[in-house]
Amino acid sequence: MKTKQLEELKRECQDCLRCELGKTRINIVFSDGNPKTARAILIGEAPGENEDKTGTPFVGRAGKLLNEFLEKAGISREKDLYIINTVKCRPPKNRVPADSEKKACEDYLLKQIEIINPKLLIFCGATALKSFYDKKIAISKIRGEVLELEIGGEKRKCIPIFHPSYLLRYHSLEEGSPRDLMLKDLQKIKMFINK
Repeated sequence: MKTKQLEELKRECQDCLRCELGKTRINIVFSDGNPKTARAILIGEAPGENEDKTGTPFVGRAGKLLNEFLEKAGISREKDLYIINTVKCRPPKNRVPADSEKKACEDYLLKQIEIINPKLLIFCGATALKSFYDKKIAISKIRGEVLELEIGGEKRKCIPIFHPSYLLRYHSLEEGSPRDLMLKDLQKIKMFINK
């Protein structure tokens, strides 16, 4: 049932021209992961150049780093996660998607969340966090916290984490470094989704 609903939604996205991004994309970037086994949805910012070419989220440098951290934390990208972005099409020059572009894609995003109905939403980066959390607070202040937010008419558990593109600037794994915090947050997520 989930698979059929998602296939229909994906077909709808492929024809979408609700905003200007639909005119410049190569591919829509709908999702990755297994909708039948996913216990969490990881929501990123927007597709980049590599994602636009392949139609798969998180396949560039940041995606490779994300995969390394998921593996270290014992989270299976293929089984535990369903991965999506706030928008389905690449913004030009990989800029942050405009609020109007996120609004145009919001129905697709909410429908994916409703269909998967995960135990947890993971906001990967500030853009994903700001799409659902309207308080003006830096992600560095609340990363790793379990938030309970109403999304699509349902109360949902959510955890914000750093975006892996942010981590590309840091190489240290010492205690308290962004990479150390990312690993700790993902280990917490692993425990949460295995409850």
